[in-house]
Amino acid sequence: MAACRGEKVDHVPVWFMRQAGRSLPEYRKVREGVPMLESCTRPEMVVEITMQPVRRYGVDAAIFYSDIVVPLKAVGVDLDIVPGTGPVVDEPIRTRKAAEKRLRALEPDDVRYVTEAVRGLVSELGDTPLIGFAGAPFTLASYLVEGGPSRDHRLTKELMYSAPDAWDALMSRLADIAAAFLRVQVDAGARAVQLFDSWVGTLSRADYVRYVKPYAAKVLSSVADLGVPRIHFGVGTGELLGEMADAGADVVGVDWRVDLAEGIERVGKGRSVQGNLDPTVLFAPQDVIEAKARAVLEAGRSARGHVFNLGHGVLPATDPDALARLVELVHSYEVG
Repeated sequence: MAACRGEKVDHVPVWFMRQAGRSLPEYRKVREGVPMLESCTRPEMVVEITMQPVRRYGVDAAIFYSDIVVPLKAVGVDLDIVPGTGPVVDEPIRTRKAAEKRLRALEPDDVRYVTEAVRGLVSELGDTPLIGFAGAPFTLASYLVEGGPSRDHRLTKELMYSAPDAWDALMSRLADIAAAFLRVQVDAGARAVQLFDSWVGTLSRADYVRYVKPYAAKVLSSVADLGVPRIHFGVGTGELLGEMADAGADVVGVDWRVDLAEGIERVGKGRSVQGNLDPTVLFAPQDVIEAKARAVLEAGRSARGHVFNLGHGVLPATDPDALARLVELVHSYEVG
């Protein structure tokens, strides 16, 4: 929390995106036979899965176990997470009328299981903060428009360019849903939030500013009154870092494609940064892992605040012991 606010820390804090995920044998065991979306609606399971990496690694924050499409499912969108594919939408949304008809406001009662899970986690975590999260409007829109994952996002961009009224209706409603989902988590006890934009790196800077930034800003400004740090992260967003910071983030996540020192310059001195070790480095020999992690830590010194993380999520085949050793390394790094 101190690093997010740019305050003095006694060690560099560390947590990992997807830290409560497929790389942990205990996760695979508890999830056995339970579909992804169903697991997100079982409070006891959410608590257990979220806590697993905190117990194993001693990380400085827990990330709420959920999925970016949970709030869409909660407001009635017919979708599922297909193993090996990802979110698949039964009937894509490609018109203003469809957006207005099918994307109603998210109410706290729609996700009572989230409130229950967050409260349970806060009780177990003690001083360790819980980070709530939501999918950003562009990434949610891409799934809704494409009907599932896409390599080129052709249909999404086609709607964006050719039907600005429909795009605005879609993105505005998604921004409201994401903001409401974050607010539910903070109201229940989450102490920071992350807005996660998986696919926004497919856009140019000009298109980001025109078609996406206003809606990311809407989400971030909608939760500003809650007084918790707001982290904004996207994949492949090296050219967008300054704009993402300007959208209202307190902390900007930097993926591994950008040298962290350069990322800090792009983000600006008024924001903290998160990142940015390449997740595949964890498959390298230990001396390589240590050298590359120390390079990230050294670069982080020039930031207002630095939260060590990977440049994206933990890969499923990652050795949990490699992550444990990385946490020890980060915690042992002298910040004075």
